[in-house]
Amino acid sequence: MSDREFDVLVVGAGLGGLSTAMFLARQGVRVLVVERRSGLSPYPRAAGQNPRTMELLRIGGVADEVTRVDDIRGAQGDFVIRIGRTVRGEPVRTVSESFDAMVAATAPCTPAGWAMLSQDKLEPILLSQAERHGGSLRFDTRLVSFRQDDDGVTAALEGPDGAYDLRVRHLVAADGSRSAVRESLGIGRYGHGTLTLMVGVIFDADLTGLLEASATGWYYLHHPEFTGTFGPTDRPDRFTLFVEYDPEKGESPADFTPRRCTELIRLALESPGLEPEIVDIQGWEMAARIAERWRDGRVFLVGDAAKVTPPTGGMSGNAAVADGFDLAWKLGAVLNGQAGPGLLDTYEEERRTAAELVVAEALAIYAERMAPHMADVWEKSVGYAETLLGFRYRSAAVLADDDDPARVENPLEPTGRPGFRGPHVPVLRDGEPVSTIDLFGDGWTLIAGESGDTWGRAAADLATELGIVTKAFRVGLDITDPDDQVPGRYGIGKSGACLVRPDGVVAWRTDEAPADTTAVLGAVLRRILDR
Repeated sequence: MSDREFDVLVVGAGLGGLSTAMFLARQGVRVLVVERRSGLSPYPRAAGQNPRTMELLRIGGVADEVTRVDDIRGAQGDFVIRIGRTVRGEPVRTVSESFDAMVAATAPCTPAGWAMLSQDKLEPILLSQAERHGGSLRFDTRLVSFRQDDDGVTAALEGPDGAYDLRVRHLVAADGSRSAVRESLGIGRYGHGTLTLMVGVIFDADLTGLLEASATGWYYLHHPEFTGTFGPTDRPDRFTLFVEYDPEKGESPADFTPRRCTELIRLALESPGLEPEIVDIQGWEMAARIAERWRDGRVFLVGDAAKVTPPTGGMSGNAAVADGFDLAWKLGAVLNGQAGPGLLDTYEEERRTAAELVVAEALAIYAERMAPHMADVWEKSVGYAETLLGFRYRSAAVLADDDDPARVENPLEPTGRPGFRGPHVPVLRDGEPVSTIDLFGDGWTLIAGESGDTWGRAAADLATELGIVTKAFRVGLDITDPDDQVPGRYGIGKSGACLVRPDGVVAWRTDEAPADTTAVLGAVLRRILDR
């Protein structure tokens, strides 16, 4: 065992950094997060957790807590998106449907629901879970510099007690869109670049009588005096107004004084007598950029350090959680001796491809709602549901059984092919109704056909031999398949099997049982794990 105090240093306590730390800590990895601020962000940014994120948070053990804190139905009612001149005016177009409709649209794909926690509510949950499993966080601490070698990373830190060096095996850069770690490594970025510059205003106000009581929503405003957005937060009587500004017209964030922001809020709400309490005013850039490399030796990028996504569609924070999960299960497997270093090469292959899908979809939504002159970006979108639930990973951690080049599939018609999420199939386990997706996480999962009586023994033997967690579920023995859907959905027939990764993605499958199941399954696992 190394004499290092920590195995992994995470720089930045945002959604990407805290997700990485939580998922690492749950695997017993000694992880430290350092954050230059004095506390977590108090501002309601990056609101909303889509079903894929909720699947990952379930594996992380916090989905139930997120649901409890959220309680979206009772608190907010229907959530709608409108495009118009003002919040109270007749909308030019209503984009979204009700919350129940959102749930109904994804229910055939996953048992996971939606949540609407903002960043300031989700981050404490992630931190608490990380600390519960041994993770640590140091506030008022910044990374001054670092150097890496074949054995690890030496980080120069500066905190409340002065400067000191910390030796770790890996460093995770979760330090935001202006990542100093990424810049120091000379990693460039590609993509559309800057879309617009905005000033965000957070304010408190009693808007009773000004907003529709039965619904809440997000508004894209094209007012004669400004272009921007208006929306609620998950705190009662707290709202946000984002307004574009143009430096070429001599405008800057300094122009948005509390008095000016109050005027804009009144215009947006058609309420000249409103007296909002301004909580915060900040300038920021809306952009679309992806890092050319997500790994440099022992250093990895996650969250906004790896890609900057327009907030339209609410996918940026969700993608940060997914980055953290993908890196954590692979890094944990390597650090715990379950996998060779080659597994880490698959992090960039998988997550950068996923980022391209997310950024393209967010750009298309931005163009539709805020910049119709950018109609050319729509053709790069593959669809919202496909981006969230129908993506396909391609890397050495997936043994594909076809040469289909498609990046996505329709999640309502899942194929169970390697690289895609394991399909949602209602089954019974110990007489209780569950989804096949509920079987995944915290290790590898093997689903075998009803005639595959040797797969379970093979999985158990290999778990002991390779030192990995492997669960096996045989149809008709460990799970009941009332509608006989599992063999077809997973492509395993009556005697084959499907190997599912810790993230619920299918890694390999066969529709028949070989003469020596242990040898075949062992070869698959060793190849994927770089053993």
